[in-house]
Amino acid sequence: MTMLDDLTTAAPWPAAYPPGYAVVDVETTGLARDDRIISAAVYRLDAHGNVEDHWYTLVNPERDPGPVWIHGLTSEVLAGAPLFPDVAEEFAARLDGRVLVAHNAIFDWQMIAREYARAERTAPVKQRLCTIALSKELALPLPNHKLESLAAHYGVVQQRAHHALDDARVLAEAFRPSLHAAAAGGVRLPLLECRPLTEWTDAPATPRIGYQASYRGGSGTWRASRKRPACPYPNPGRYERDRPLKQGMRVAFSGDTSVDRELLEDRAIEAGLHVASSVSRLTSLLVTNDPESATSKTVKAKSFGTPVIDEAAFTQLLRDVAPADG
Repeated sequence: MTMLDDLTTAAPWPAAYPPGYAVVDVETTGLARDDRIISAAVYRLDAHGNVEDHWYTLVNPERDPGPVWIHGLTSEVLAGAPLFPDVAEEFAARLDGRVLVAHNAIFDWQMIAREYARAERTAPVKQRLCTIALSKELALPLPNHKLESLAAHYGVVQQRAHHALDDARVLAEAFRPSLHAAAAGGVRLPLLECRPLTEWTDAPATPRIGYQASYRGGSGTWRASRKRPACPYPNPGRYERDRPLKQGMRVAFSGDTSVDRELLEDRAIEAGLHVASSVSRLTSLLVTNDPESATSKTVKAKSFGTPVIDEAAFTQLLRDVAPADG
């Protein structure tokens, strides 16, 4: 038991808060649509953030394990692990009826949803909560939005970074005081709807080296039946180099991306940006890995003088988006 386990719930608890949470971390072979989960951990918490139990499993991805230097899981280690369909039922039981909590939750949710779609099943998750978004709601004085910074803020000691079980433990211990701070301050939790993937097909991969095909085609495509909400923030204008992105900025994407386009767009929306389907004089920024291509978006961006940056730079900027004016 840690000091965090001694927190009390003296203040009235918001009736609208969820009855339970599943703090999740998954390690994967990479970030793209055809990457796979290689390990997963779940800490189940009650309504007040108290740990009920935890679960961990390795998963055989049936492919190269990816960045072993990050997660430490080699092909030899994973060879005898169960396939995802073998753990899908137990995983689902851990998630059922709870809000999925993760650090950069859209990533974990998308990876989980893809695995269930491949297994022709549906993950029983209705809502997710991103602890990055919650730390912003609480205005925590963090130097950045890394898990290690959130952990350090609450005095939680990491033992094995990028190990799913330890990362889930660290997040569970850091989430509980965040949850209590939100309850004490009457903060509305930043809950987002989770929609399962409704279609999945596996096809031979034929993208350019270093890139994945864009959302409309390529290897491992899907369609999630949903309509994104409108951006609640006014457009602050164009992006200025060497300055942070600001909530409300209109961002357009063009061409192939190494991270799935859908995932990039979801990350942008969660950060408070407006994802535009085309480029106009109101567009704040165009993200493309091939600025010299003659697509309609790049041509319009040049004619309008719209700033253009690549995916890597955009991903870095997403880590610290400035709040909207007012």
